[in-house]
Amino acid sequence: MTGVPDWVRSGGIVRLPAGQDVPFPPRVRALTDTPAFQRLRSISQLGVVSRVYPGATHSRFEHAIGVFGQATGYLESLGRSRAGAGLLDAGEADVILAAALLHDLGHWPFCHPVEDMKLPDLPDHEAAAAKFLGPGSELTAVLRDEWGVDAADVLDVLDGDGGGPLRKLSRSLLSGPIDVDKVDYLDRDSLHCGVPYGRNFDRSRLIASLTTNEAGDRLAITEKGRTAAELMVFARYVMFSEVYWHHAVRSATAMFARTFHAHYRDLAPETWMVMAEPLLIEELGKRAAGGPTVDLFEGVFGRGRKLFKRVAEFSLFQRPEIYRRVARRPYGDLLRLSDALADELRASGATDVAATDLLFDAPPPGREVEFDVEIVFRKEGRLRSLAEVSPVTETLARKQFDDYVKRVRLFVHPDRVAAVRSAGDPAELIKRVLDRLEFT
Repeated sequence: MTGVPDWVRSGGIVRLPAGQDVPFPPRVRALTDTPAFQRLRSISQLGVVSRVYPGATHSRFEHAIGVFGQATGYLESLGRSRAGAGLLDAGEADVILAAALLHDLGHWPFCHPVEDMKLPDLPDHEAAAAKFLGPGSELTAVLRDEWGVDAADVLDVLDGDGGGPLRKLSRSLLSGPIDVDKVDYLDRDSLHCGVPYGRNFDRSRLIASLTTNEAGDRLAITEKGRTAAELMVFARYVMFSEVYWHHAVRSATAMFARTFHAHYRDLAPETWMVMAEPLLIEELGKRAAGGPTVDLFEGVFGRGRKLFKRVAEFSLFQRPEIYRRVARRPYGDLLRLSDALADELRASGATDVAATDLLFDAPPPGREVEFDVEIVFRKEGRLRSLAEVSPVTETLARKQFDDYVKRVRLFVHPDRVAAVRSAGDPAELIKRVLDRLEFT
C-alpha cells in the first residue's frame, strides 16, 4: 500500500479549528451520523478545564474527527517510507482509520477523573467501547456494510494486546509516544485553551519522518524528525504543567471527583456511562442538593464559581517525605486522609472544618506512558532511543515526567482557609496525620 486508501479522497471535507481540513467521505459520514458517535458531541474533551480556560469547551466529537485526519497523514507518510512501503495492506489501513475515528467511543462524561479513582468493576474507556460495537449494533453494521471491516478487529486495535507485528504496529499508531491521539489533542487543547504550549512543535516534520523499528511492530522516526520529537516531548510536559495539572484546574477536578464519588452509587453504571454531560451534571446536582457535597458541586457547576483554594503543595523534589506517602494511593486513602486531617484540625481549634471542606489531590495510581521512541540513524545502520541521543528529553523520557508536573495538593473551602492556616503549619499537621494513619 502506498499512502492512504483511495476511498479516503472520494468525498468532501469537514473543517476543524484552526484551518484543518479532514477528509469526509461517505463511509466516514455513515459512522459519525450514528447515535453512538453523535453522543460524543455532548461530552467535552477537557471537562472542568473550561472553568479555568473558558475556551476549552471543545468536544470529543471534534477531537475524534481530528484524530482520523491525523491518521490519514500518518498512513500517507508510512506509505512513502522505506520501511513502511508495502507493509500495511489496504484492509489493515481501513481498520486503523476506523479505530482512529472510534478511539474515544467508550468515553463517558468526565472520563479521566473518574478512571483515576479506580472504582471497582469500572472498565477503562477503551474497553467500554465494546458495548457500542457488539453484534447487532448499528456501528457494527456500518463497519461491515460500508467499510468491509470487522468490529472485532477495531476493538483489537483499541484494546487488544496480542497478534503479529502488523497488528502491534497498528496499535502503536493509536497508543504510543507519538500516536495520532497525542498529536491531535496537544494541538487542539492548546488552541482552545488559548495557550501556545501544545502547538510549538513541528507536526509536519514529525509525521514526514515516520518509519518503523526493525521488527516492523512499532512506529519509529528517522533522524530528520529528532528535533520535532524533542519539541513534542516538551510540549506535552508544559501542557500537563500549565493546563491539565494547573492548580485551579486540579481544584475543580478534585471538587468534581469528591462529589461524584459521594453519589455515583445512586446511578447505575449502564446509565451514567452513556449520559450526555449536561444530564450527568443535573443528576449529580439533584443528589448533592442540601447535603455535605452541595458546596463542592455548586462551586464548580453552580451559577457562581467558587473553587477551593490551594493551601499546601508538595512535589517529589521539594517535600519528598510527604509526596511519597500520598502520591499514587487509592482514592479511598485520600478520603481517609481528609477525614483524619479534619479531626486533627478540629482538635487544634478549627471546630467548623468538615471533611468535605478539605480535598487532597494527588497523582493517581499508574503513570503516563513514557516517551520512548526509536530513531533510525541510517548512516550508522542502527536504531537508538530518543532519550539516548537527546539531553533535552533524557529526564522526561527515562525518568517519568509525572514526578515533575503532578503535585500532591491540599485544597480547602474558601470560607475555611483562615481557620485551617491558624491551626498551624499544614505540612506538619499532614505529617502527623500520615503517621497516625501509618501511610508509608
